[in-house]
Amino acid sequence: MKHDIQNREDIIKLVDVFYDKVKKDNVIGYIFSDIAHVNWDLHLPRMYDFWENILFYTGNFDGNPMMTHKLLNQKVAMDFTHFNRWNTLFNETVDALFKGEKAEEIKKRAMNISKAMMDKALN
Repeated sequence: MKHDIQNREDIIKLVDVFYDKVKKDNVIGYIFSDIAHVNWDLHLPRMYDFWENILFYTGNFDGNPMMTHKLLNQKVAMDFTHFNRWNTLFNETVDALFKGEKAEEIKKRAMNISKAMMDKALN
């Protein structure tokens, strides 16, 4: 039976499963591997901190995701298709692993962040 997202361990599980999908995805995977050349050993812990802060207000994330994506967009033109795919994979991952108030909240927060990225970082 699925439970709600409760702690950092759940965030780690979500992020790991999600990015495993992203890496293999034929719509956005290349952005991470071929364009951004993501170092997963560094990126994943930052994403754990990011999402833990987003959901539980831990204050343990320090960074500027908007600027990171704006710079990335200068290397490859990202559009609605890319962000929509990211959101679809994220929501599918959350729904496959968790159920509850925090699970719904993280999906809403992800969508709002994605929309802000498209509106601000890419323009």
